Amino acid sequence: MQLPSTVAQLLLVVVAVLPGITYQFVRESRRGPVPGEMEAGHRILRALTASMVLDSLYFAVLGPHLVELLRLESYPARAHDAALHALLLLFAVPALGAALLSQYERRRLRGRYRPTPTAWDHVFRDRGASFIRARLKDGTWVGGWYGCESYATSYPQPAELYLQSTWRMAPDGSFVGRVDGTSGLYLRAEDIDILELLEPPSPPSPRTDRP
Repeated sequence: MQLPSTVAQLLLVVVAVLPGITYQFVRESRRGPVPGEMEAGHRILRALTASMVLDSLYFAVLGPHLVELLRLESYPARAHDAALHALLLLFAVPALGAALLSQYERRRLRGRYRPTPTAWDHVFRDRGASFIRARLKDGTWVGGWYGCESYATSYPQPAELYLQSTWRMAPDGSFVGRVDGTSGLYLRAEDIDILELLEPPSPPSPRTDRP
């Protein structure tokens, strides 16, 4: 495949593909990806199809005017005009069309798409300080304090959790006391059967508070 070698060729490529890319990006952000678009080739094909439809509509409505704007010799005199049309036709119109279509589909569907990729990310994305306990797959309870020095991974990394302090746990999962000299607890989601987050009863101190 030969890359554009002149400014005119590059301009034509941008006009041909950018409306569809904008449309596809907004659609995915508002609706989320669908199984048929998980592969990059399908997404590119959908973006190119959207570009062809939008460009056809643009030239059907504004044909002669757009041809004049695309002429390189007209740029010095009409640069302001061309920039406004580019913002409108390459970005604003595709984004608005994608947003309106997504809103229409959302009203028809009972479910609602959220851009947060996993429940793990949803729980820890804006999580405040709290006690966390987990029952491992072998039945053992572990727990600790999730504070400002703790950390939870996010998608696409494997779900992992670091608690800044470890607590001793009773067989029934209740907290017994903070482990002396603890430097934290590392957990992998694949080892966890149940994970529970407990709000502290009062402004917390990792050394003195009890859940």
